[in-house]
Amino acid sequence: MPGTPIGCPVSGKRRLIFFSLAASVFLGVFLGSGAYTFVSAHGTSYLSNDPSVCVNCHIMREDYDGWQHASHHAVATCNDCHLPHDNVVNKFFVKASNGYHHSKAFTLLDFKEPIRIKPGNAKVLEDNCLRCHGELTDEITAHGTLGVPTDPAQKADLYGCVRCHQGVGHGSPR
Repeated sequence: MPGTPIGCPVSGKRRLIFFSLAASVFLGVFLGSGAYTFVSAHGTSYLSNDPSVCVNCHIMREDYDGWQHASHHAVATCNDCHLPHDNVVNKFFVKASNGYHHSKAFTLLDFKEPIRIKPGNAKVLEDNCLRCHGELTDEITAHGTLGVPTDPAQKADLYGCVRCHQGVGHGSPR
Protein backbone atom coordinates (compact mmCIF):
# COMPACT_ATOMS: atom_id res chain seq x y z
CA MET A 1 0.00 0.00 0.00
CA PRO A 2 1.36 3.42 -0.81
CA GLY A 3 2.09 5.67 2.15
CA THR A 4 2.45 2.92 4.79
CA PRO A 5 5.80 1.93 6.24
CA ILE A 6 7.19 -1.24 4.81
CA GLY A 7 6.64 -4.24 7.04
CA CYS A 8 4.01 -2.80 9.44
CA PRO A 9 1.09 -4.99 8.38
CA VAL A 10 3.37 -8.03 8.24
CA SER A 11 4.94 -7.21 11.61
CA GLY A 12 1.54 -7.12 13.35
CA LYS A 13 0.52 -10.32 11.61
CA ARG A 14 3.80 -12.02 12.58
CA ARG A 15 3.34 -10.93 16.16
CA LEU A 16 -0.18 -12.37 16.21
CA ILE A 17 1.03 -15.65 14.71
CA PHE A 18 3.94 -15.82 17.19
CA PHE A 19 1.73 -15.21 20.24
CA SER A 20 -0.93 -17.61 18.96
CA LEU A 21 1.71 -20.28 18.45
CA ALA A 22 3.30 -19.62 21.86
CA ALA A 23 -0.11 -19.75 23.57
CA SER A 24 -0.92 -23.00 21.76
CA VAL A 25 2.38 -24.58 22.82
CA PHE A 26 1.90 -23.43 26.43
CA LEU A 27 -1.67 -24.74 26.49
CA GLY A 28 -0.57 -28.03 24.93
CA VAL A 29 2.22 -28.51 27.48
CA PHE A 30 -0.12 -27.60 30.33
CA LEU A 31 -2.91 -29.94 29.18
CA GLY A 32 -0.46 -32.69 28.22
CA SER A 33 1.34 -32.64 31.56
CA GLY A 34 -2.00 -32.49 33.38
CA ALA A 35 -3.31 -35.48 31.43
CA TYR A 36 -0.07 -37.40 32.02
CA THR A 37 -0.24 -36.68 35.76
CA PHE A 38 -3.91 -37.65 35.92
CA VAL A 39 -3.29 -40.96 34.12
CA SER A 40 -0.08 -41.84 35.99
CA ALA A 41 -1.72 -41.03 39.35
CA HIS A 42 -4.75 -43.19 38.47
CA GLY A 43 -6.98 -40.09 38.60
CA THR A 44 -10.20 -41.88 37.73
CA SER A 45 -9.77 -44.12 40.77
CA TYR A 46 -10.41 -41.10 42.98
CA LEU A 47 -13.94 -40.90 41.60
CA SER A 48 -14.75 -44.31 43.06
CA ASN A 49 -15.82 -45.40 46.52
CA ASP A 50 -12.94 -47.89 46.86
CA PRO A 51 -10.98 -47.33 50.11
CA SER A 52 -7.80 -48.81 48.61
CA VAL A 53 -7.54 -45.61 46.54
CA CYS A 54 -6.48 -43.80 49.70
CA VAL A 55 -3.21 -45.74 49.75
CA ASN A 56 -2.16 -44.30 46.39
CA CYS A 57 -0.35 -41.91 48.72
CA HIS A 58 2.03 -43.86 50.94
CA ILE A 59 1.27 -41.64 53.93
CA MET A 60 -2.25 -43.10 54.15
CA ARG A 61 -1.08 -46.72 54.44
CA GLU A 62 -1.24 -46.78 58.24
CA ASP A 63 -4.73 -45.27 58.23
CA TYR A 64 -5.94 -47.74 55.61
CA ASP A 65 -4.45 -50.71 57.46
CA GLY A 66 -6.04 -49.45 60.68
CA TRP A 67 -9.43 -49.07 58.98
CA GLN A 68 -9.27 -52.68 57.77
CA HIS A 69 -9.12 -53.83 61.40
CA ALA A 70 -11.42 -51.19 62.89
CA SER A 71 -15.05 -51.58 63.91
CA HIS A 72 -16.42 -49.57 60.96
CA HIS A 73 -14.65 -51.65 58.31
CA ALA A 74 -17.75 -53.72 57.60
CA VAL A 75 -20.15 -50.77 57.43
CA ALA A 76 -18.33 -47.66 56.20
CA THR A 77 -15.79 -46.64 53.57
CA CYS A 78 -13.60 -43.53 53.57
CA ASN A 79 -16.23 -41.56 51.64
CA ASP A 80 -18.98 -42.51 54.10
CA CYS A 81 -17.16 -40.68 56.89
CA HIS A 82 -14.98 -38.11 55.15
CA LEU A 83 -17.36 -36.64 52.55
CA PRO A 84 -20.60 -34.71 53.13
CA HIS A 85 -23.87 -36.37 52.21
CA ASP A 86 -26.17 -33.34 52.10
CA ASN A 87 -26.01 -33.03 48.28
CA VAL A 88 -23.95 -34.35 45.40
CA VAL A 89 -22.52 -30.93 44.46
CA ASN A 90 -21.13 -30.37 47.96
CA LYS A 91 -19.84 -33.94 48.07
CA PHE A 92 -17.82 -33.56 44.87
CA PHE A 93 -16.71 -30.04 45.81
CA VAL A 94 -15.22 -31.34 49.07
CA LYS A 95 -13.73 -34.34 47.26
CA ALA A 96 -12.11 -32.09 44.62
CA SER A 97 -10.93 -29.59 47.22
CA ASN A 98 -9.37 -32.34 49.34
CA GLY A 99 -7.80 -33.86 46.24
CA TYR A 100 -6.25 -30.54 45.29
CA HIS A 101 -4.91 -29.86 48.79
CA HIS A 102 -3.62 -33.42 49.21
CA SER A 103 -1.86 -33.49 45.84
CA LYS A 104 -0.33 -30.05 46.47
CA ALA A 105 0.85 -31.02 49.97
CA PHE A 106 2.26 -34.38 48.88
CA THR A 107 3.92 -32.96 45.75
CA LEU A 108 5.57 -30.11 47.64
CA LEU A 109 6.12 -32.21 50.79
CA ASP A 110 4.29 -29.50 52.72
CA PHE A 111 2.54 -31.50 55.45
CA LYS A 112 3.19 -32.64 58.99
CA GLU A 113 3.37 -36.26 60.04
CA PRO A 114 1.22 -37.69 61.32
CA ILE A 115 -1.30 -35.88 59.17
CA ARG A 116 -4.15 -34.20 61.02
CA ILE A 117 -7.68 -33.41 59.96
CA LYS A 118 -8.50 -29.79 59.14
CA PRO A 119 -11.43 -28.00 60.81
CA GLY A 120 -13.72 -28.13 57.75
CA ASN A 121 -13.11 -31.84 57.31
CA ALA A 122 -13.56 -32.43 61.05
CA LYS A 123 -16.99 -30.84 60.71
CA VAL A 124 -17.84 -33.20 57.84
CA LEU A 125 -16.64 -36.16 59.90
CA GLU A 126 -18.67 -35.08 62.92
CA ASP A 127 -21.78 -34.51 60.80
CA ASN A 128 -21.45 -38.03 59.43
CA CYS A 129 -21.08 -39.53 62.89
CA LEU A 130 -24.29 -37.78 63.87
CA ARG A 131 -26.00 -38.74 60.60
CA CYS A 132 -25.39 -42.45 61.12
CA HIS A 133 -25.71 -42.53 64.90
CA GLY A 134 -28.42 -39.86 65.35
CA GLU A 135 -30.66 -42.06 67.44
CA LEU A 136 -27.84 -42.56 69.94
CA THR A 137 -26.60 -38.98 69.97
CA ASP A 138 -29.77 -36.86 69.78
CA GLU A 139 -30.04 -36.55 73.58
CA ILE A 140 -26.36 -35.58 73.86
CA THR A 141 -26.33 -33.01 71.07
CA ALA A 142 -29.65 -31.42 71.97
CA HIS A 143 -27.78 -29.05 74.32
CA GLY A 144 -24.84 -28.08 72.12
CA THR A 145 -21.55 -29.60 71.09
CA LEU A 146 -20.29 -32.95 72.26
CA GLY A 147 -17.40 -31.48 74.19
CA VAL A 148 -15.36 -28.43 75.08
CA PRO A 149 -14.95 -26.14 72.06
CA THR A 150 -11.46 -26.72 70.65
CA ASP A 151 -11.81 -23.91 68.13
CA PRO A 152 -13.03 -20.71 69.85
CA ALA A 153 -13.56 -18.98 66.49
CA GLN A 154 -16.03 -21.64 65.34
CA LYS A 155 -17.28 -22.37 68.87
CA ALA A 156 -17.21 -26.04 67.95
CA ASP A 157 -15.60 -29.18 69.18
CA LEU A 158 -13.45 -30.18 66.22
CA TYR A 159 -12.96 -33.67 67.55
CA GLY A 160 -16.48 -34.34 68.87
CA CYS A 161 -17.23 -38.05 68.68
CA VAL A 162 -13.66 -39.06 67.86
CA ARG A 163 -12.39 -37.37 71.00
CA CYS A 164 -13.57 -40.46 72.89
CA HIS A 165 -14.03 -42.89 70.01
CA GLN A 166 -10.60 -42.53 68.39
CA GLY A 167 -10.21 -46.10 67.23
CA VAL A 168 -13.56 -46.39 65.47
CA GLY A 169 -12.52 -45.33 61.98
CA HIS A 170 -8.80 -46.08 61.75
CA GLY A 171 -8.20 -48.56 64.53
CA SER A 172 -6.22 -47.91 67.68
CA PRO A 173 -4.68 -44.42 67.95
CA ARG A 174 -1.03 -44.22 67.02
